Amino acid sequence: MGLITSRPVSQRLGASLILGVALASLSGCSVPVDAVAGLSMTEDGRLLGVVMVCGHHIDGGTLYVDNADVDKQVTVGEWTADRPLGPGLSTWTLDTPAEGWATTTALTPLSDRTTYTFYGWTKANSWSARPVSFTLAERNRLAPGTVLYDTISDSGDESTVTVSMADFTAKACHRT
Repeated sequence: MGLITSRPVSQRLGASLILGVALASLSGCSVPVDAVAGLSMTEDGRLLGVVMVCGHHIDGGTLYVDNADVDKQVTVGEWTADRPLGPGLSTWTLDTPAEGWATTTALTPLSDRTTYTFYGWTKANSWSARPVSFTLAERNRLAPGTVLYDTISDSGDESTVTVSMADFTAKACHRT
C-alpha cells in the first residue's frame, strides 16, 4: 500500500526540503565570529595585533593582502598563540616575535596602494574574529592607545573606525 499525499502537500514538502538543504549548505561556508580583530601601535611605532575575544577562543592571527580572487590573496604575516586566547583583550607586536606567540610567517614590509586584512582564527576553524581591512595610510594614522577595527552599526552597516583601546575593549563584542 503506497502513501498518498495531495499535490500541495508534496510541493510544500519538496520546497521545505530544498530550502533546508540550501540553508545547511550555506551555514557550512563560514566560520562563526566570536571575536573582533583590530590594529594598534606601540609607543615606539611598532604595529600591534589586537583581538577582543567575546566568548570562546582564538588561536592566532593572519595578515594578508586583500583580493577578491581568493587564489591571489597573499599572507604577509601569521602568528600562533602558545595557548588559546580566552575571552578578553589580547595584543602582540607583529614585527618581532612576542612573548607567548610563535611567528608562522614573518611580517613582510607593507606597501602603499595595497589593502590588507587582519583577522583571528582557531586551528579547528570553530571560531573566527571579525576582520579589519586597512591601507598603509590608515596604519600610519594610528596612535598608541588607539585601535583601528571594523564595527557594525545598529542598522547593520559596517565601517572602519579608530577608537581608544578602552572603547574598543568596552564595545567591540556588542555586535559580533
